[in-house]
Amino acid sequence: MKKSLILAMMAIVMASCSAKDKILVTYFSASGTTKTLAEELAAKTGADLFEIEGAQPYTSDDVNLGNREARAFKEMADKSFRPEVKDKPKKLKSYDVVYIGFPIWGNAAPNIIYSFIEQNDLKGKTVITFSTSGSSDLSNSHRLLKEQYPDLDWVEGVTLKRNPTPEDRQNVLSKLVSCSLHGKIAD
Repeated sequence: MKKSLILAMMAIVMASCSAKDKILVTYFSASGTTKTLAEELAAKTGADLFEIEGAQPYTSDDVNLGNREARAFKEMADKSFRPEVKDKPKKLKSYDVVYIGFPIWGNAAPNIIYSFIEQNDLKGKTVITFSTSGSSDLSNSHRLLKEQYPDLDWVEGVTLKRNPTPEDRQNVLSKLVSCSLHGKIAD
């Protein structure tokens, strides 16, 4: 009797879990910082994970923001340039919520994020942005994306700043998780 009650309760829990939104965490990471945050977010939300990669991979020289001749600077200078994305997420239609994470370059999302959005149909999905940055916050990057793609259902997430404390990191993750549950940053 006790065993069948436990099995019945587990079935109810499993059914309620499958009824919630299906989540995909996508990210572009030049140095690994955004990747680590995306992996932690996917683990906390039970989401699938997809890395946005350039068809021409980004090297450490390409993203050396101390070098004005680096690929990242050239892309920032030409906002119309769209680097080719290596792959598309499989079964994108099955997701209700798509997080898009990226490092902030020049107070904006890297151009490859625009390429990813243009090459994937995100209409009808809740699109939640998040970022990593040494000094900028997400607001300008999010605003520019929202202006460029006004037909998408955008939710502005948060930024993980350079050298976060464990408490800062946990706070950012908690806020991002709340976005998928409430459609906004919880107070």
